[in-house]
Amino acid sequence: MHLHIEKIGAITVIECAGRVVSNDTAFRLRDAVTSQCDARIIVVDLSAVQAIEGGGLGMLAFLGRWAQHHDIQFKLFNPTKSVRDGLESLNTLLDCKIATFGEIMDLVAKTDSRYPLAA
Repeated sequence: MHLHIEKIGAITVIECAGRVVSNDTAFRLRDAVTSQCDARIIVVDLSAVQAIEGGGLGMLAFLGRWAQHHDIQFKLFNPTKSVRDGLESLNTLLDCKIATFGEIMDLVAKTDSRYPLAA
């Protein structure tokens, strides 16, 4: 799995690519998210994740609770069908909010005036 972290104002976007199928990859995701304590919003972009298994799904649930405990909004963005199916099968959606493209753009516009929404 590859991770890329980008900060836009108070938002941190963590782009994930590949597969989250081992404990090592789940722990790398955990470390990437938990190192963003100064963010108000953390968005995990799952659009390039081909597969996620039990440990990765459990880690997303843990990270949702961790973020809530630290007063950070935690959102998942654009999970592939296989990832969404995994989230739904484990009821992990209760801990993690899936944001739409419009919601993400609205958050970016509100937290960083360098990126206003087009009319």
